[in-house]
Amino acid sequence: MRHTKIDIEKVEPKRLYEPRFAKLVSVRQWTELEKLLVLEFEDGKPLAHEPGQFVEVSVYGIGEAPISVSSAPDDSPRFELCVRRVGNVTSALHNLKEGDTVGIRGPFGRGFPIKDLEGKDILFIGGGIGMVPLRSFINYAIANKEKFGKLTVLYGCKRPSEFLFREELRKWAEQTDYRDTVDATGGEEWPLDVPWKRKVGVITILIPDLEINPETTYAVVVGPPIMYRFVIRSLKAKNMADDHIIVSLERHMKCGVGICGHCQIGPLYTCQDGPVFYYNEIKNIKEAL
Repeated sequence: MRHTKIDIEKVEPKRLYEPRFAKLVSVRQWTELEKLLVLEFEDGKPLAHEPGQFVEVSVYGIGEAPISVSSAPDDSPRFELCVRRVGNVTSALHNLKEGDTVGIRGPFGRGFPIKDLEGKDILFIGGGIGMVPLRSFINYAIANKEKFGKLTVLYGCKRPSEFLFREELRKWAEQTDYRDTVDATGGEEWPLDVPWKRKVGVITILIPDLEINPETTYAVVVGPPIMYRFVIRSLKAKNMADDHIIVSLERHMKCGVGICGHCQIGPLYTCQDGPVFYYNEIKNIKEAL
């Protein structure tokens, strides 16, 4: 099973190379490093993305960076990006004020295969910042629950203060089988005035207790590179097939259109062949995971 990537030859050139102007509508600080930016296109048209795709965001005079889209797709000109401050461009994005304008190219890449997964049970596994692109799919799946089977969400962070989208986690707990864990509490409390009383340990400790049907369940996994090996091993112990495991790979997708080569892994370009892959597509490529 393989979902299709964008055919560059058929895409309107402006979408590939010319940024659309988007105004910053609101900003929310989630953690010490992450901010949620709500942006709105000045042309009034939607982003028209699929969950799992990314955009190239340009801050004029500074540069451009690839950012995963965090909001579920809809017909609104508004969309959301959760930005971690790690370099010049992302620091500039953190310094923007409401009303400021950025450039947006895209969306790019293969997103999550939502059509292929209709009627299936879905196990979402997010580690740390990996919850950013997963959020788009999770909220889409919740809004379209009649199209999917059982929804399970596993979320792991290093510390309680690193959890993103905290109000939504409560909603997910009501509408999915939601479970979370932290590597260590570090003396922190969650929420701010309630001690952490749930699981402590890496995210794989949540998997053995799951009751899943490996024939009908697909796992969608996004997180830091070190997480994949151990999560996949735990899923295989649940008899999940390679083509029932879906991952999103993080690379520096500088151009977004498969030209610069920065995101190449073996014969594949992450920006076009991915960033979402079925595990059986990349398991034999040494540099993939």
